[in-house]
Amino acid sequence: MDDHMDDLMDRPPRPAPVQVQINGTAGLLLVQLMTELQTTDGGGVLVRALGLLDLALRARKTGKEMCLVDPATGQRSDVAF
Repeated sequence: MDDHMDDLMDRPPRPAPVQVQINGTAGLLLVQLMTELQTTDGGGVLVRALGLLDLALRARKTGKEMCLVDPATGQRSDVAF
């Protein structure tokens, strides 16, 4: 068996799906993002958003910051959580 197959077999099983209730404002934002991303996979959008938040929080714990940079001007805007 090749290394790729070994890696796949060593991974823990994925957790079972869960249902999460969100308020109307969050629902509208999710639909807006799904439209922007041209997808019908709301769960995928949530995974991407939560992954970004997780990345930012882990960076903050190590003294790093997350920011948006305007490539045209170089202007930096810090992202606050």
